[in-house]
Amino acid sequence: MEEGNYIHSTLTQEIIGKAMKVHSALGPGLLESTYEECLAYELVESGFLVERQKAVTLHYERLLIESAYRLDLLVEEKIIVELKSVPALLPVHEAQILTYLRLSGYPLGLLINFDVLRLKDGIKRFARSLR
Repeated sequence: MEEGNYIHSTLTQEIIGKAMKVHSALGPGLLESTYEECLAYELVESGFLVERQKAVTLHYERLLIESAYRLDLLVEEKIIVELKSVPALLPVHEAQILTYLRLSGYPLGLLINFDVLRLKDGIKRFARSLR
């Protein structure tokens, strides 16, 4: 475990800090893809390994589905960052990132909604259940 109370807390704080920088510069109201590109840029410029629109394979019984879903960002092969630009986060958005965590096996996810006045109101952190 890293510093702080949570797994990967330092990395999580770095991602959130870069998201706040992007939001501060751009404000709310743009397309999700714009925020994704800018956040990826900020993270890469800071030396982080970032994969955009990472395709994930799904195994269902004997079926193998290539590119069954895509992660907006995968940072340091540890943290899924799912971005939104919507008036409000809905339970389905939370269910989406929880499904991504469960199916992918990655330990941690951030759900970040850029369509808010204060970005801190649009950030939620999720950890994969070990059940």
